[in-house]
Amino acid sequence: MPETNRIEYKAQLSKDVDLEKEVVAFLNYPEGGLVYIGIGKNGNTVGVADPDADMLKIKDRIKNNISPSAMGLFDVVAEEKDGRPIIKIIVASGSEKPYFKRKYGKTEKGCYLRMGTAAEPMPQKMIDELFASRTRNSIGKIKADRQDLSFAQLRIYYEEKRKPLNLQFKKNLELLTLQGDTNYVGYLLADENNVSVKVAKYNGTTRADLAESNEYGYGSLIKATKSVLDKIELENRTLTHITNKERLEKRLWNGIALREAIINAFVHNDYTREIAPKFELFPDRVEITSAGALPEGLSESEFFEGYSVPRNKELMRVFKDVDLVEQLGSGIPRILETYGKECFQFSANFLRMTFPSAAQVNTTEQVTEQVTEQVTEQVTEQVTEQVQALVSAMTDKDYSRAEIMGLLGIKHRPTFSSNYLQPATELDFIELTIPDKPNSSKQKYRLTEKGKQLKGRIILKKK
Repeated sequence: MPETNRIEYKAQLSKDVDLEKEVVAFLNYPEGGLVYIGIGKNGNTVGVADPDADMLKIKDRIKNNISPSAMGLFDVVAEEKDGRPIIKIIVASGSEKPYFKRKYGKTEKGCYLRMGTAAEPMPQKMIDELFASRTRNSIGKIKADRQDLSFAQLRIYYEEKRKPLNLQFKKNLELLTLQGDTNYVGYLLADENNVSVKVAKYNGTTRADLAESNEYGYGSLIKATKSVLDKIELENRTLTHITNKERLEKRLWNGIALREAIINAFVHNDYTREIAPKFELFPDRVEITSAGALPEGLSESEFFEGYSVPRNKELMRVFKDVDLVEQLGSGIPRILETYGKECFQFSANFLRMTFPSAAQVNTTEQVTEQVTEQVTEQVTEQVTEQVQALVSAMTDKDYSRAEIMGLLGIKHRPTFSSNYLQPATELDFIELTIPDKPNSSKQKYRLTEKGKQLKGRIILKKK
């Protein structure tokens, strides 16, 4: 494949290769683009000698040599072509144009735009116009109403991925305004906030008969995301169709597409409207609604082709750090593999994704819904025996670490921490009574609602 307006080839990574120029050009381009390292200009694969080392250098150069920050707007991944290792840099179109090489600032030597197959200097008039019209009402620039925020839950998620947060994590994760105050991104990721996320379930195909209303949130947006994922996973039942010839099993909705849609709603929601994404379950469909129209400069056709213009690049970066987001721009194509474009509804203020349930029950066939058994297995099969034992041992009271170890008959503290306490906390089955002081001598632990539900399912399964 030859170079195009969205594809740039570099045979190797060196100081003489102006990587920053190419990345800046794609950041300023409405559709973003891809930079391949290890492929020559004529498209021949030459490979890279040390992909891991080069990937670290690339991330460092993009992070330190480009302004405004491109964090959350690029991915660097290793691939293989013609049996040789290459590196792919995925660059999304940025929302804070103009982007520029920090060394030269907002000048024609610093700003570039993709023109055909080349990165060309941006005219000064365009630079000035873009800067004047730059969107400033982003959650990264909005000061949080509360500044007495704690981030114990966020630390747990990063430690789980072996990426412990240091004292400068607010600055490193862009959770501060230019004035040094915690911004609205930090507020969304804090242990406590006023953001409520609702999952509603209806008896009929309209909103007239509400069967169940679940409310998550008032805490870290990552925790809310995981809670919604778990809740809808439980609702994604397996239908078993038994015919004369075979037994067919099919889930109500495609699990991969559903997960991508949920995360997409959280990451790309317009929180400046102070509206959280909403999730609704009907007998014949699931509806996922997020606030905000398509990002400026992104058409519907580009949206469906997987071009990525992250509305909240700071959230995107954190979600990627904790492995909730795998690769930039991969969500919509994964959804389209199962559901068509007609499942997306765009308006001036909202984006709604509607996934129809699996084929309606045919009364001429023998059909059984293995609701309790299947759901129980779905939940417990991914939970270790140690975590199940801990949850089963606890009741509706607060326990110290020593008390839980006594219940389980465990004397080795490191084993208890690594195999029981930490995973149960990370999975949100138990919570700290003093979350802002995780190492407090008065710290205790209790079952969460999710933990109580798991305990009930474990008891039910044993009967």
